[in-house]
Amino acid sequence: MNSERYLPFEEKIIELDRQIAELKKLSLQKNIDYSTDVCRIWRKKIKELTKIYSNLTAWQIVQVARHAQRPTLTDYLNLMVQDFRGLHGDRKFGDDKAIITGLGRIEKEKVMIVGHNKGKTLKEKEACNFGMPNPEGYRKALLKMKFAEKFGIPIVTFIDTPGAHPGIEAEERAQTQAIAVNLAEMSRLKVPIICIVISEGGSGGALGIGVGDRLAMLEFAYYSVISPEGCAAILWRNGSKAEEAAKALKLTSKDLLKLGLVDVVIPEPLGGAHRNVHDTIYNVKNYILKTLRELKRLKTEALLEKRYQKLRAIGSIFQK
Repeated sequence: MNSERYLPFEEKIIELDRQIAELKKLSLQKNIDYSTDVCRIWRKKIKELTKIYSNLTAWQIVQVARHAQRPTLTDYLNLMVQDFRGLHGDRKFGDDKAIITGLGRIEKEKVMIVGHNKGKTLKEKEACNFGMPNPEGYRKALLKMKFAEKFGIPIVTFIDTPGAHPGIEAEERAQTQAIAVNLAEMSRLKVPIICIVISEGGSGGALGIGVGDRLAMLEFAYYSVISPEGCAAILWRNGSKAEEAAKALKLTSKDLLKLGLVDVVIPEPLGGAHRNVHDTIYNVKNYILKTLRELKRLKTEALLEKRYQKLRAIGSIFQK
């Protein structure tokens, strides 16, 4: 049984899956029908998953968001976007593989896709720096978004990064400036922008493609000014306090919805997106199509004004 499928708090699920696998194996070996027993254990597993995933702590949600088999941007491109054509380079330095940009269709809707790319295999992860963009990634993203604006094409961004690359070479190429420019420019692009946190939403790395008319999160994603480990290292000088930090950061979709920082929480299948990739992407696709229909009804002036008011309202809950 593949232990990578399971998270530390899923011990009971491991045992139930083991029982199901053994019964199926015995059924083949002895030609005996164990389907009744398998169904009984399966119902028990569903009940246990429901119990676990309806009471996850903030730290457990971070673990779910980081699951190795959780769908990444390439899964969304393969299963949701038709006729995708990648666009490359920032015309200044190079092509950062940590951010993918390109044109495609979601059903009948033409869109510009911009998203963080974490890769699947170790080789891919290393090539795209584990989803941590350099400045040229953010400059590439903005260049393609301005291209979309020129031709009236809506923009959909997929956020999935532990943060922007913190290395000295990134700072030498003006990492903070690249992100800051994106924040300012995205706030006034004259086309609809939908931003979706699909797994990790870490710090300025997430913000660099996260300004838009709607900000949605998958149910077990997280969005935070800093990683729990980074927060623990700063506040307690002890990375083992990450669980305590995760709770304090209010980084879950439920917390952020209450704070008014995200607009919608997109539900995930029972047990998280990694257990049912197709249904997760179906839910995301439906949200995008529904939201695009709403935003495209607005005139440009109204779209920009609503976006401005939305951004100005961030943090207002703390002023009451």
